[in-house]
Amino acid sequence: MTRSTAETPPVLVLGATGGQGGAVLRALLAAGRPVRALVRDTASASAARLAAQGVELAQGGFTDRAALAAAMTGAAAAFALTTPFESGVDAEQAQGRAILGAAADARLPHLVFASVAGATAGTGVPHFESKAVVERELVGGDLPHTIVAPAYFYDNALGGADDIRAGVLALPLAADKPLQQLDRDDLGRFVAEVLAAPDQHLGARYEVAGDAPTPAAMAAALGAALGRPVRHERVPLGSIRGADMSAMWRHLSEDGYQVDIAALRRDHPAVGWTSFDAWAHRAFPGGTA
Repeated sequence: MTRSTAETPPVLVLGATGGQGGAVLRALLAAGRPVRALVRDTASASAARLAAQGVELAQGGFTDRAALAAAMTGAAAAFALTTPFESGVDAEQAQGRAILGAAADARLPHLVFASVAGATAGTGVPHFESKAVVERELVGGDLPHTIVAPAYFYDNALGGADDIRAGVLALPLAADKPLQQLDRDDLGRFVAEVLAAPDQHLGARYEVAGDAPTPAAMAAALGAALGRPVRHERVPLGSIRGADMSAMWRHLSEDGYQVDIAALRRDHPAVGWTSFDAWAHRAFPGGTA
């Protein structure tokens, strides 16, 4: 591990080269916090970019309890997440148990765990339920913790960027069905706020979203950003591949997320809470303001 000479203990960030972890890392650096990042390969180009920003590097994977504990040792806190999208929901639960076990081994002062909005609502969505298992084990233990549960991310739209540029936003939702969503950078700032005052957030669980546009409104915002029309095309639920994604979109087309966006904006104004419209103009620059 590359050690920092800073007197202030660092915050360990898991997934620092990914979407959520990267957003948290950027927010912490912007706030002047020293950061330690867990990476699979300290010699990789992405790790080198982190090191160039003054980030400490620790090597390990999400299921390597010993490496995780070593990375957590001496840290002020850690931001952790789990993922089912490489090896499935059973692997996600194994990641969670390794992370929780390592935090206990290292006597970590504060663990911020990223789950998903709706994980505790019994939705039946596989990757919601796997995160719920980790949440239950975290809450049932004695680790000082905060749970942050984001909704759908704006950046997910970028998976269909070519279609959007061609004038089509394909989503398996009715045109008038609101979809609660979030800018990853807002998540990063929210987590940085939690980490700045841990005593105010210990034991809390926050579901997080910043806006709730309908697909029709999303298409209009994307069209304005691109400077040409974008229309929403409803994808049939039956055409979605994979039981997990099919279950998620069925849930989002029915009950959906239940985040109290107004309360978040009231109680955490410093986050900024980017609208979908503002994100669209940032993600697809060159259209009308």
